[in-house]
Amino acid sequence: MTLKQIAEEAGVSISTVSRVINNTNPKVASQEVRDRIWEIVRRTGYTPNKSAQNLKRGYGHSLINSRSLACLFARTPNAPNDPFFSTLAKSVEVEAYKQNYILKSSFTSFDITKSETCHLILDNNVNGVVILGRCDKPTLKFLKQHFHYVVYTGLNGIDANYDQILCDGYDASVCAMEYLISLGHKHIGYVGETFDENRYLGYKSILKKYGLPFDDSYIASISFSSNGGYLGTKALLEKNQNITAIFCGNDITAIGAIRAIKDLGLKIPKDISIISIDDIDTAQYLSPMLTTVHIPVEEMGKTAAKILIDRIHGGHTLPMKINLPCHLAKRESCTSPKKKDLC
Repeated sequence: MTLKQIAEEAGVSISTVSRVINNTNPKVASQEVRDRIWEIVRRTGYTPNKSAQNLKRGYGHSLINSRSLACLFARTPNAPNDPFFSTLAKSVEVEAYKQNYILKSSFTSFDITKSETCHLILDNNVNGVVILGRCDKPTLKFLKQHFHYVVYTGLNGIDANYDQILCDGYDASVCAMEYLISLGHKHIGYVGETFDENRYLGYKSILKKYGLPFDDSYIASISFSSNGGYLGTKALLEKNQNITAIFCGNDITAIGAIRAIKDLGLKIPKDISIISIDDIDTAQYLSPMLTTVHIPVEEMGKTAAKILIDRIHGGHTLPMKINLPCHLAKRESCTSPKKKDLC
């Protein structure tokens, strides 16, 4: 398979294919075209031949099957369709490709439990695996048994001797909560996952830090999803008239929460402020634009691929833990509460 053949199959020019797979200009093609090119790259196992590139860049490439990685979407069966995780996986793929590796396959922790898919995972013969999002102990055990090189990236650390690339969900939660409190909010609801979740721990910690009471009725313990956000937020606001702000564990959950708030006849941020975590691309196109804590997703995926490949090549042996920073992306969905709510 050559660049020319990929271009012909994708229906684009050779230069477009070259720019997409080398990530030299993300705007060189539409998302649909980029996805089509990467699908061909994955399916054919195409990687660049470096010596051929030096002879004639963009025309002389060959197929190399010995360097490949896989991605494990660990949190939910729908994670590959989640904007956060799909962006994370794409950044892994782009960085791997730069180092002459391909992303050969992707699977979820639920695939491991199915006999019809489990053997396909093991037969793929990849060099290493990138875990996207926290996974449970049975999944970690499976990885330890069948894969020699593993790296993890997410917002919650895991109890395993793997390289870990983190953007701490606790720190992101603290950032979100302190912003709401700085605006004057005292009655803040939480919508999201609660079990062993750093974002929930951060929520409770900040309430304690500022002397605000913790109220179980302000918590909607739901899975991170738009449907969970909708149902959880609606339940919270129907039984708690004094809530002035809602902190959602991620942007997808916040999208559902925004719909619930509007369906209840309330206005954002006049009646209810809303904030979340991730800063997916959609956040800035919502109405109102969503205030959220920016997670450096692309840098997390890029670093995870680099660290995994470095370990494969013997560059390091001890487990590494790298923490990347987050920051607040202020937009339109938060404001100070009404004066009557300040007391």
